[in-house]
Amino acid sequence: MVSLTALWLPILLSAVAVFIASSILHMVLNYHRSDYAAMPGEDNVLEAMRKEGVGRGYYYLPHCVDFKEMEKPEVKEKFEKGPVAFVTVLSSGMPSMAKPLVSWFIFCLVISMFVAYLTSRTLLTPPTEYLTVFRVAGTAAFLGYAGSTATESIWKGQPWSSSLKHIFDGLIYSLLTAGMFGWLWPR
Repeated sequence: MVSLTALWLPILLSAVAVFIASSILHMVLNYHRSDYAAMPGEDNVLEAMRKEGVGRGYYYLPHCVDFKEMEKPEVKEKFEKGPVAFVTVLSSGMPSMAKPLVSWFIFCLVISMFVAYLTSRTLLTPPTEYLTVFRVAGTAAFLGYAGSTATESIWKGQPWSSSLKHIFDGLIYSLLTAGMFGWLWPR
């Protein structure tokens, strides 16, 4: 068994590699740009939300407290008339990338730590072949980076094209993580 402290370098470098790759995918290649559409009548929608005092939060429209409420004719009518939506409202003001980028890097570190834990607790005692480490680390990383992405399409109506792009991103991140762990695995 390999100690987690012996894996600090692949943990750190895989998180850095994923962070850099995600920056390239999102800021240089821009293929996620089509993931979001403009809201028709955006100015009117924003003004109505301001007027109602809609604050930071995650909303489901039309809102029901439980399934029993969905049986009421007036609630059924709201669903039939539509739209039905999940709405995420952020804090007002110009968006800052600092907090999300720091949070993303911490998330990358957490994924790498779980990959390290899993690989160190399996039969991957030194010396272990590169490809064996690559397979286990890559599978664990893929589950962490892409495993829950499909749920956004299944439950929340995110277009499958967007989920598939995020799954592809997760594949790239997992390959980078697997490569780092395979390369830097204790000999």
